[in-house]
Amino acid sequence: MWRPPERIRWKPDAGRWPTAEEAASSRLFSPITAGPLQLASRTWVPAMVPWRATEDGIVTPEVLAWYERFARGRPAALVVEATGIRDVPSGPLLRIGHDRFIPGLAELVKRVRAASSGETRLLIQLIDFLAVRRRPEPETFFRRYLKITDRHREALGVATDDEAREKLLTLDGAALDEVLDVREMEALRMGYRERVTDTHLPHIRDLPKVLPDLFGRAARRAEIAGFDGVELHFAHAYTMASFLSALNDRSDGFGGSRAERVWLPLQAYGVVRSMVSSRVAVGCRFLAEDCIAGGNTVEDAGYYAKRFAAAGMDFLSLSRGGKFEDAKQPAIGEAAYPYTGPSGYECMPQFISDARGPFGRNLGPAAQIRSAVRASGRTTPIVVSGGIHGFAQAEAVLTDEQADIVGFARQALADPDWFRKVRLGRGDEIRICEYTNYCEALDQKHAQVTCKLWDRQSLDEPGVLKSKDGKRRLVAPNWEP
Repeated sequence: MWRPPERIRWKPDAGRWPTAEEAASSRLFSPITAGPLQLASRTWVPAMVPWRATEDGIVTPEVLAWYERFARGRPAALVVEATGIRDVPSGPLLRIGHDRFIPGLAELVKRVRAASSGETRLLIQLIDFLAVRRRPEPETFFRRYLKITDRHREALGVATDDEAREKLLTLDGAALDEVLDVREMEALRMGYRERVTDTHLPHIRDLPKVLPDLFGRAARRAEIAGFDGVELHFAHAYTMASFLSALNDRSDGFGGSRAERVWLPLQAYGVVRSMVSSRVAVGCRFLAEDCIAGGNTVEDAGYYAKRFAAAGMDFLSLSRGGKFEDAKQPAIGEAAYPYTGPSGYECMPQFISDARGPFGRNLGPAAQIRSAVRASGRTTPIVVSGGIHGFAQAEAVLTDEQADIVGFARQALADPDWFRKVRLGRGDEIRICEYTNYCEALDQKHAQVTCKLWDRQSLDEPGVLKSKDGKRRLVAPNWEP
């Protein structure tokens, strides 16, 4: 993962923990409404992918244990990982693109309800993504994947495709730059990646025709399974964020200006809202900033936030960065990962940072976006996360009106009981996230995600679920006051 050149070492500082009485009277533990979603407090666990589903996207005992453990900590809202809306292979990622996924997801809802005594509201994040291929061996790329054209033959001074392939194998990087176009070089050096602007491909051209219904049907399945809400994934490197991006120059009415770029996300929301009942909350997660050259700024995000709020979304959850455009070159045989470049760092900053530090980097942009929404006359709740680990820090986010709900991702992973411990006046017992991004490194490998602060503890605990190699526990140890 990319690191800032300043390389300043930061240490988390949770500050003073409140007494139980102070916590009870705090803004953080006061209720809030997000559409039909009645939250007992302003605490939120954002979606995190733990890579525990089957290769077919089915809920497993390990998935159930993961969410059940978070629910025992009693956050007000818990968002299930990015869940694929298409019925296509996508590795050990949950899917919701067919009715056969409903029983497993319904069991997940049941477990969370029981573990939190009905306090935690459960949402599911719905995602679509385009094809990303592994970086190929150069010989494989030139012999099998590269489509030879007249342009290649002319540049190489050869007459046949086979001659072109053989000559390409002898060229160095500078010479290849003279023969291959930008996308061909990318496919060689990074692996092939589809873009929403590849409208020469029929299935990409037709995305505006198919995606709204796919999102709508997925949301309907989520309601049948019992979820309290759905979060539409409009963030990071994936399909809908790519439509929103300033880099989207489609000429079919779904790219170019802000108004055109937001059109498909708004259509998808409209279909989702029409296909679920009024008891289901519908919101989205999108980027406060793309954090890449030529990408969306906080001003773009403010415009989108106002459009989403005006359309009737029940909440807006903000992230930042995490794009393919500046990702690190993967090793041969591996796929590009959108959290390895500078924009990826903005999404998941580490304890080695710049002068801004890794804690609360998204708060300033979130405050601007919230102000834009409020100025438009809307009171849609804004959810913000990113390096928040202490009570005073979270409370200040709310009292300073930077956001309305506070998300705890890595800190909740480090200690799922953060919420209970703070409410009980037991904050000094909390495991504080060290922001080493140990968890992110596992995620990058699509390995079962854990936390280094607890995954080697009490491995002999009866019934403990372990990683595939048997060396790590998969959920945090139990805690009772």
